[in-house]
Amino acid sequence: MNTLLTTLAAAGPLAAGWSAHTMWFRRRLHTARRDPLTGLRTRDGFTRRATALLKNPQAVVVLADVDHFKQINDTHGHAAGDALLKVTADRLTHYVGRHGVAGRLGGDEFAAVVIDNHDTAADLLAVLHGVLARPADGLDPAVHTTVSLGWVRAADHPGEDLSGLLRRADEAMYAAKQGRAGVRRAGLGRLFATWSGRRAGRRGSGADSSSGVAA
Repeated sequence: MNTLLTTLAAAGPLAAGWSAHTMWFRRRLHTARRDPLTGLRTRDGFTRRATALLKNPQAVVVLADVDHFKQINDTHGHAAGDALLKVTADRLTHYVGRHGVAGRLGGDEFAAVVIDNHDTAADLLAVLHGVLARPADGLDPAVHTTVSLGWVRAADHPGEDLSGLLRRADEAMYAAKQGRAGVRRAGLGRLFATWSGRRAGRRGSGADSSSGVAA
């Protein structure tokens, strides 16, 4: 009995240490999947959650791109640009709610997946577009811009994965940006030619090797 107690007592610190290490590892993993500026999920964390949500036929994929972001940075400084990204992320998070997911894919590009149970995505995204364009409290009123939105309903493209749906939303977003429409839904066909899975001229496409931020 004494031997058993001695063994358990010796194992206690080891178990406690392993538990602390596990908790530390989980926190690090959680942090790695969160963008340090906006608090949104990074591409990896977003992809995991979004892929799960796409199992729901009512899922809608949204891509958002801040208009004239480089101009904001050049005119008002990077601190102002960062503040604008944070405000955009906060407003997008509010729109997505608890049952969807939002992520920062990089730069001034954001993505979201929401479950549109009431077929109101078009109306809600029109409202969101107006909200995203409002000047932020506490910032110079000059530090504001619009955000172009493209979206696609997963049910319109059965069997298509997240990458394909994001590509369609990206094309719709570009059409909205070019036409100054604000919001555009992806059609059943292709809107623009893509290169290596990305619309030509977008970051990550083979047709444009520049790293500039979309205007």
